[in-house]
Amino acid sequence: MFYSFARGIVRIIIFLINGNAHYINKEKLPEGSYILVGPHRTWFDPIYFALAGSPKKFSFMAKKELFVNPILRYILIHANAFPVDRENPGPSTIKTPVKFLKKGDLSLIMFPSGTRHSEELKGGSLLIARMAQVPLVPAVYQGPLTFKQLFSRKRITVSFGDPIYLDRKTKLTDEVQAQMDTKLTDAFKQLDMDINPDFKYVDPHKK
Repeated sequence: MFYSFARGIVRIIIFLINGNAHYINKEKLPEGSYILVGPHRTWFDPIYFALAGSPKKFSFMAKKELFVNPILRYILIHANAFPVDRENPGPSTIKTPVKFLKKGDLSLIMFPSGTRHSEELKGGSLLIARMAQVPLVPAVYQGPLTFKQLFSRKRITVSFGDPIYLDRKTKLTDEVQAQMDTKLTDAFKQLDMDINPDFKYVDPHKK
């Protein structure tokens, strides 16, 4: 209930600020639960991923430090977020999202690179997908990269790719993970090309 209410409020706020969002290839989203994965380009791209995937509801990973404040903790928990210790990730980092996904009520938004300032893909999304037996769905965000730029009302596009399935028996060896990293990276590049052949992501923090 809280998630649906909050999503509606956020949708109105985002529309008033920008009002130029476009979500394409939604027909590629599976009927059941899945893991939405994409390159992390701005702090608000998970918001746009969640809006783009509506009416599906999503869970999120959030760094544990955000749960210290009781008000923010309440909001995060009721928005289906769960805490993750990035320095020392424990079993719950995998078990919690697997539990959500198996129940079928929620899908999961993950950024395999881990942070906005890294292009290295991690293996966590692969392990969760295999254990929960749900597909990975590549997605990309193109648009403003800072909150200030949102007010320019420049076009925002979120595009989805074809689901990628992992067999439960697949062993996540270094070779298999490297192959999947390449597959996801290629999917992201193709989605970017389809939206804008001249697109090139530039991290605003590294300018």
